[in-house]
Formats: sequence, C-alpha cells, structure tokens
Amino acid sequence: MDIATLKEWFTLDNIMQLIESYRAFGPLPGILLPLLESFVPFLPLFLFILANVNAFGFWLGFLFSWIGTCAGALLVFLLVRKYGQKRLLRFIRNHKKVQKLMVWIERHGFGPLFILLCFPFTPSAIVNIVAGLSRIRVKQYFLAVVAGKLVMISTISFIGYDLKSMITHPIRTIPVAIAIFILWYVGKRVEARMNVTAEKDREREHGN
Repeated sequence: MDIATLKEWFTLDNIMQLIESYRAFGPLPGILLPLLESFVPFLPLFLFILANVNAFGFWLGFLFSWIGTCAGALLVFLLVRKYGQKRLLRFIRNHKKVQKLMVWIERHGFGPLFILLCFPFTPSAIVNIVAGLSRIRVKQYFLAVVAGKLVMISTISFIGYDLKSMITHPIRTIPVAIAIFILWYVGKRVEARMNVTAEKDREREHGN
C-alpha cells in the first residue's frame, strides 16, 4: 500500500470504525493514534481528534487526544535531543533554514512556540525536530507543548463536537479566545520565573 492509498483510507468513518474495533483496549486507540501522528506527519491529526470526541464523548475524546499528541511531541523532541549529532540529523541541523529556526526558537522561547502549537495545521513534526536540535530547555518546551496543544485540541474538539452550534452562535468562540490569552499569559509568567531560576543557577555555578 503506497502513501496516496493510505491517505485515502483515512476518513472519519474508517478511523471511528478502527477505534470501535479496538474498544476493548479502552483509551489506548484514542491515545496511540494522535501519538503516532508525531512520528508520521502525513497522518490526519484533525480527523483523529474528531473521531475521538465522537467515539468517546467530548471530554474523554479531548483528554485522550491531548495526552497522545503531547506524548508524541515530547518523545520526538527527546529522541532528537539525544541523537541529534547522528549523521542523518546532523545533515538536517546544518541546513541554513533549520539553523535560522533553531536560533529563533532559542531566542524567543515559550511565547512564539506556544502560538505556533495552538494552530492545528502548523507542521508540528518540524517544530519538534528543530526544537530538539536547538538549545531550548526541556522544561520550556514541555510547557509550550502542553499549553499549545491544550488550546489546539480543545478548539478542534469543540468545533468537531458541536459544529452546527458554532456556526449559528459564533459568540461561543469567545471562550476559546479567552483560553488562548490566559494560557499564553500564564506560560509567559512561568517562563519568566524559569529564566530567573536558571540565571541564579548560572551565577551560583560561576561563583563556585
């Protein structure tokens, strides 16, 4: 089966049937499908989230999608961080555009990463790889992933679960916008505190 045929197979009905077929495994199918998308970027994360909220209900579908997506993103990040000097990844690291993105991530930290990860069509696989190659701290990236994916997945879940209501009552999008702002603000505050702690640690090391 080639990639084109595989892509055609991934429809909402087929994915829901797949989840139902493995319902005996509880939440595992709902978690593993979004996790797998982090390693195989052409898989339709949007459809996985829609299938989860339709198969498990809004809250459980959202939760399973969020856990799987965050776990996949962090696994890719940590694997790239550990094996980033290997020949294949060294070639990626030396690419000029990748180097520019690495510097951008290192310089700006949480804020722009959070915004990037809020959008469902951001190529998160590339972001995960470049972040793993960069010198951004693990805690900083973890915070951006957890908060950004929370917004992205809750938005898709909300839209997918009650699309008709969103169209007829657009005012219901206001809570999503408020949630994005609150998470961004809290993330920036946490990042600032983390930066102060890291600076104190560096000064302590130099003092010794």
